[in-house]
Amino acid sequence: MAEPPCSAGGAVYRSRDPVRNLRLRVRIQRLTSAGPLLPQAPPPLASPRGPELLGLNERAARGARRPPEEEQEEAEVGWQEKLFSQFEVDLYQNESACQTPLDRQYHAEILKLEKAGGRKNCRIFTYTDHDRFTNLEEHCQKVTDSDHEVPSYLAERMANVRRRRQDRRPVEASSLKSKIITWEPSEEFIKNNHVINTPVQTMYIMGDLGPYGKLGHRDYEHVLCTIKVDGNGVITVKPDFTGTKEPYRIELDGEKREVWKYTIENASVQVQPEEEEREQRVFRDLYGRHKEYLSGLVGSEFEMTLPGTLRLFVNGEIVSAQGYEYDNLYVHFFLELPDQWSSPALQQLSGVTQTCATKAVGWDNVAHFCYPFTLEMFFTQADEAEDSLPQWPVLYFEVLSLDFWQRYRVEGYGSLVLPASPGLHALTIPTWRPVELGTVAELRRFFIGGSPELEDITYVRTPSTFKGSRLSRLGFRTETTGSVTFRLYCLQQSKAFLETSALRQRMQSVLDRLGGFSQQCSVYNVLEAFQRARRRMQEARQSLPQDLISTSAPAGHHPQEP
Repeated sequence: MAEPPCSAGGAVYRSRDPVRNLRLRVRIQRLTSAGPLLPQAPPPLASPRGPELLGLNERAARGARRPPEEEQEEAEVGWQEKLFSQFEVDLYQNESACQTPLDRQYHAEILKLEKAGGRKNCRIFTYTDHDRFTNLEEHCQKVTDSDHEVPSYLAERMANVRRRRQDRRPVEASSLKSKIITWEPSEEFIKNNHVINTPVQTMYIMGDLGPYGKLGHRDYEHVLCTIKVDGNGVITVKPDFTGTKEPYRIELDGEKREVWKYTIENASVQVQPEEEEREQRVFRDLYGRHKEYLSGLVGSEFEMTLPGTLRLFVNGEIVSAQGYEYDNLYVHFFLELPDQWSSPALQQLSGVTQTCATKAVGWDNVAHFCYPFTLEMFFTQADEAEDSLPQWPVLYFEVLSLDFWQRYRVEGYGSLVLPASPGLHALTIPTWRPVELGTVAELRRFFIGGSPELEDITYVRTPSTFKGSRLSRLGFRTETTGSVTFRLYCLQQSKAFLETSALRQRMQSVLDRLGGFSQQCSVYNVLEAFQRARRRMQEARQSLPQDLISTSAPAGHHPQEP
């Protein structure tokens, strides 16, 4: 079976209309033979019987001519419309040759056609997405022109994907729940599930270009056009619609080397203006309702913070924990808010991850949590003249392990100060745990699960109850354990950030300096520091006695402001 000419390139279209409205008009016509012309037969000799014999010869010559449908044919084909070929009619007429439900369906349709007077088409027929020809053709697609090309594994898998039906039944919930996790996937399972599964339907418009009286032979079937439609409304037509171009030509092999030409046109019914306007109204109404729905979710106005208040959003993720002694790890964390910080009433400031088994990655055993959490905090500035930056919230966490008897062991403690600059931050925090000297303590930890724990987890940094100026940890024995990886997306919001740098006389508020992390460059910060130093020098000079300034000034010069 021959493909369309190589010069006939395909085209890709995208349509929002249902694909069932697609219709194509194909017209095929036989041209003169491409081989040497055969000698013409001499005209019939005159007969002594006169006009009667001549009339018989003329009628015989007319009977030997080919019927018009053998020379040219035109057919209009809809999407996935089945037009039977002469070979299929001869095959499916015999009920014993029908093995599959599709074969029996074709048998019934052909009998119905015979009762209605036979099929209308002669040379033009189709293969739909359900026919065996489509499956074989998808497998036989070649990338090179070599006769010995073997399809690769990826080509075979993509052929299977393209043959998937768009009208497949959804997977039932019961069977879906049982296939959420595959603990030990095989290599074949991994390969099969890493293939793009966009369903594609295919249809072939064929032509039976056999000689007169020999229709129905598979050797004379030729692909005139291939149409593929995927689930996104993308239509691929190969070769493209003829339009104003020259008709496509197919030259057959053999002694006569016959030449056929055919055209492909888009015969889809054009939408009427009133229908198009009605469709546009439906789309506008749909988009308007969707816009109202989104506006209802977001709100009518942009939510602003109060003046002098900083809002901090943290969308965090506990990515993984690595380097710990035991398996089945989980992380318990909570957030400590310093003075002048607050959180909404419904905000949860603590959480516990799921228990995760470790996996060997290099030299470490890694537990991948991918546990998301969200934090929202407010900082309210108490004193505008305060020069010191505020204390930022601290995220305390502890890593624990669970044994077979559901007993937990402390694997490590750690703390994380939330970043002061907005944006993405990937942080890996090391942890430690308190230990007791001696073998008995380790045996107790292994068999019973008991181990020294911190009564107050804030002892990781500075205890919340500590009031002194110096904290001594002399004699407190610890051991370095693994580390925990965090991924934090920080967002800051404040009305102070709306002020442009051109309108700022000075940066004296804490919120301005907080915004300086993301809005001001290093040069601007240096200039601001120079201005502050200059003001302090002016204040220092103004506090000195005037006579001391006059005495210290050189003769002939008057003290001037710097």
